[in-house]
Amino acid sequence: MTKVAVKKCESYDPILINKALDDLLLILGGWERYIKPDQTVLLKTNLLMGKSPEKAVTTNPEILRAVGRKVKTLGAEVLIADSPGGPFNRKILKRAYQKSGILAMAAEENFNLNYNVNSHQVEFAAGKITKKFQLADYLEEADLIINLPKLKTHGLTMYTGAVKNLFGCIPGILKAEYHLRLQSVYDFSRMLNDLACLLKPELTIMDAIVGMEGDGPSNGSPRYFNYLLASTSPFLLDLAAADKLMGIEPPTLVPSIAAALADQIINEADLEICGEQLVTVKDLAVPKIEKESNLLDQRLPDFLANFLTDLLRPKPIFKFDSCVGCRTCVLNCPPGAITMENNLPQVNLKQCIRCFCCQELCSYDAVEIKYPLLAKLFFSN
Repeated sequence: MTKVAVKKCESYDPILINKALDDLLLILGGWERYIKPDQTVLLKTNLLMGKSPEKAVTTNPEILRAVGRKVKTLGAEVLIADSPGGPFNRKILKRAYQKSGILAMAAEENFNLNYNVNSHQVEFAAGKITKKFQLADYLEEADLIINLPKLKTHGLTMYTGAVKNLFGCIPGILKAEYHLRLQSVYDFSRMLNDLACLLKPELTIMDAIVGMEGDGPSNGSPRYFNYLLASTSPFLLDLAAADKLMGIEPPTLVPSIAAALADQIINEADLEICGEQLVTVKDLAVPKIEKESNLLDQRLPDFLANFLTDLLRPKPIFKFDSCVGCRTCVLNCPPGAITMENNLPQVNLKQCIRCFCCQELCSYDAVEIKYPLLAKLFFSN
């Protein structure tokens, strides 16, 4: 069995975080089990975009501060890194670090921030669906990875946590190629699982003090969960968080969890929750996600299945009163389905692959995902 350590933590007060982290790591064998002197330890944060910590889009900088201090105390170096959505360059990285509060915190603690925007290809013959990845070079500088995800809902994958956080190891707009190539959310989730198996973070610590509900991962609402979780398995940590804390029942509604169980990466019997009990939050706003079209294809003629699929598919709707014409959605649409007309975005739904990168990367909450009435009925429990 693999332990998922759980501790209550009701704020980002440094004293509370430090105590909770020490209690978590004591359950998992102590900090010294993972961190050795003279190592470079990668703190793989969630830096989806430059948003203030209060928005609950990114890993809170106080979590990074606390973990980084533990690393330095043991004689190792800290490297904080991620690849935000959009182009991967120094200017965008610095802006994201600054707006998220990481830049100031890192300067106070003398932590290193990654500005290396190069990448390299890695073969992965054991992958279930993806046999090679284009990965950010910052991974080459690390002796070990501490994965520091944020607990959030997600409009494409329902839930984003430990496994999905590692998608940030694929640089910038190269992420769009994976969305374009793997248009089924289940196949996309199997790719995420392959990536997590390749990277094998030695330790995952989840910021679930304040997470997100609703239109995650960037346009939802902050929600207090009041926990920190830690494990050597990002897969089992996700299972515990989605099932026991978020109350997603069954947890196999989350495609990455369903795929991890189907592919025997994990087994539910492997999960051992230690420390404190996870209390499920009530009335959590969790996005419905599109069911696989082959559920229809198995039962109906192709022409009818295609017709119903078009009626059931969600679509991005642009809120023009909030849009500033920044073109982020245009520049980051994998199939190029969005164009600008009179400085406002328009989407070609025949080209749209429903990856929802437009909504995920919009800094102005100007994109909403709409489900047709028939879809709401079809997807209801």
